Amino acid sequence: MFIDTHAHLDFDVYEEDREKVIQRAIESQVLAIITIGTDLESSRRAILLAEKYASIYAAVGIHPGDCARTSPRDFSVIRDLGRHPKVVAIGEIGLDYYRMHAEAEKQKEVFKKQITIARDLNLPVIVHNRDSHGDVLEILTKQGGLELSGVLHSFSGDEDFLQAVINLNFYLSFTGNLTYKKNTSLPLIQKVPIANLLLETDSPFLSPVPLRGKRNEPAYVVHIARRIAEIKEIELDILSKVTTDNAKTLFKLDI
Repeated sequence: MFIDTHAHLDFDVYEEDREKVIQRAIESQVLAIITIGTDLESSRRAILLAEKYASIYAAVGIHPGDCARTSPRDFSVIRDLGRHPKVVAIGEIGLDYYRMHAEAEKQKEVFKKQITIARDLNLPVIVHNRDSHGDVLEILTKQGGLELSGVLHSFSGDEDFLQAVINLNFYLSFTGNLTYKKNTSLPLIQKVPIANLLLETDSPFLSPVPLRGKRNEPAYVVHIARRIAEIKEIELDILSKVTTDNAKTLFKLDI
């Protein structure tokens, strides 16, 4: 069994066959899927999907790419949404200094406020980090403290950053691009203890080989898991069990 800890099933690309996508995931031994909000509307849609399907859970949050016009009321809405029984995390939140859809100070403000919400609601965070390693680490350390848990999704960074994240008792996950020939994550994956690993697809993005170029979906998580098992030289069944247990622990999934 697998758990896809990061997908965007509310996106329009699934509008015509979302039911079949979810069924294919179930048939591919995907025990649960966490569908991720990126703003208020997508967070609401994530909850609607979680209410409709037993195997789907939701995360709610404001992505750094969507935070430029965030108002104080928005944080109240995220707090209210976070109380829903099928919301298991605050996310996708963080910093993105590559696209810079919002100024760095605005991104940091929104990130910090959502960490506070996560701590208040006793929920983990799902963190987006792109070209912002130092600021992400500083905020997680100072704003989160030891009480905060979460995952650095689609992990990027060097070995020092990786070790710092592990020292915070955070989890890490890698996407389908680790199956690409020119991917540089192999040494990082080798360094990550299996106890700190989660699986994700980041659907509909970054489909793994042999499906690269097609729309990604949670059923394809097995290809990512298989590649990680190869890199770490462990049996796929072991990776599946440990990462599933990790996800159940972090997101408090009673399944």
